[in-house]
Amino acid sequence: MALSLANIIEQVGKDKGIGKEVLIDALESAMLKAAEKRFGATKDIEAHYAEDRGEIELFVFKTVVEEVEDPDLEMTLEEARELDPEAVIGDSIGVKLNASEFGRIDAQTAKQIIIQKVREAERELVYNEYSSKKGEIITGIVQRFEKGDMIVDLGRTEALLPRKEQVRREGYRQGERIRGLVIDVRKEAKGPQVIISRTHPDFLKKLFELEVPEVYEGIVEIKACSREPGDRAKIAVASNNPDVDPVGACVGIRGSRVQAVVQELKGEKIDIVHWSDEPAVFAKNILSPAQITKVIVDEEEKALEVIVPEDQLSLAIGKRGQNVRLAAKLTGWKIDIRTEEEARAGEALTPEEALRLEVEAHMAQSMAAEAASAEAASAEAGTVEAAPPEAGAAAGGAEESPETAAGAQSGAAAAAEGAEEAGDGAEGAQNQAPSRPDELAALGIGDEAAAALREAGFTTVESLAGAEIDVLGEIEGLDAEALDRIRAAIEEYRGRA
Repeated sequence: MALSLANIIEQVGKDKGIGKEVLIDALESAMLKAAEKRFGATKDIEAHYAEDRGEIELFVFKTVVEEVEDPDLEMTLEEARELDPEAVIGDSIGVKLNASEFGRIDAQTAKQIIIQKVREAERELVYNEYSSKKGEIITGIVQRFEKGDMIVDLGRTEALLPRKEQVRREGYRQGERIRGLVIDVRKEAKGPQVIISRTHPDFLKKLFELEVPEVYEGIVEIKACSREPGDRAKIAVASNNPDVDPVGACVGIRGSRVQAVVQELKGEKIDIVHWSDEPAVFAKNILSPAQITKVIVDEEEKALEVIVPEDQLSLAIGKRGQNVRLAAKLTGWKIDIRTEEEARAGEALTPEEALRLEVEAHMAQSMAAEAASAEAASAEAGTVEAAPPEAGAAAGGAEESPETAAGAQSGAAAAAEGAEEAGDGAEGAQNQAPSRPDELAALGIGDEAAAALREAGFTTVESLAGAEIDVLGEIEGLDAEALDRIRAAIEEYRGRA
């Protein structure tokens, strides 16, 4: 029996990864609780594991007194000397209890306590294990989805990949392997909750550590990283060894290393640039391949004014302002981009203004195209269809057709010219637009938030779908509730598209 208990402790410890001391403590606690329930909670009972005999011993301790007042805690000197001939007044004498007197209910109580203690030990072990892995990448299996959140099986526990930490363009199925960065470990009633992320900038850094030995060894250092998950990312690298090119080391032979990272991120484009302590030089590296004429540095305001040629403006700003947004995140500085002509006029163009003007121009061009198409279709219908008597002059003879065509062309040109003028500002675009239901008011974001969006150049859900939520969040007058409603409307619009 003794050998059996010792073997059980050893085997359970190996299977669960729990220390022998923890299991012995669980057994002692279980036996003590069962003894108190069996013999009474008022008695001073202690449980000890006798390793040489391989059993849990139970003792009830009583104090030696001249006159007994509490039989559960005291005994006379005569009774004490029957157990220990050298006992004196004030000694505490332990009397061994017979564990064989335990019944089925007592055994069941001990069993439940042992299971509970072992489970708590397992949870503490898992918590300590994954707490030490914060900031590291772990791999698991997609198990299930709950309200947009992904539950990942890690083996000994489960990890939660919240919806906000998932990349919008990525899609996973049950049973697929997935990697994530451990960003938090929480203690909860049902066990430790591991939170992982695939959108965190450090996830990109850790992927490069796995793929690039120079980064892992510290020869190449990733100084800064910025991401728009699923679309594009920028990292700035520097070398601690003058003989090692940091960009080349990260790219690898024929792009093998960076392509491995891109594949893990499901096609997210990655720009790798040289780090520089000089803000002006660093800005030129980040905004490459756009040609930079001059960079004006404001140390106090931590702001950079970047001057570019007229034909390089869109390249420096990037699609929907993405390039300059990533550059601003990477440097931690505010970046204003303006053309050489604007520099001479003294008018700076911020990323928000650039995005607003781009949206306004796009809306104006779309309206111009619609107006021209409608006018041309009307002119074509008037030429081909059989004309009623009152329209005989328009379809009567070939000599008048050129005038009709010229009129249609002039009408289309006038519509295009009017829409082009509307591209100079959001207000002009709104004046030229045909009357339509107020889509912004229908979002339920309030008049003040809707007015703020219109002022920024966003008049429809379609125009909002072309912008990033981070950019919309910078618009004054939009609170968190309004942004949530806008985000939901954009997702619904994209789903229909």
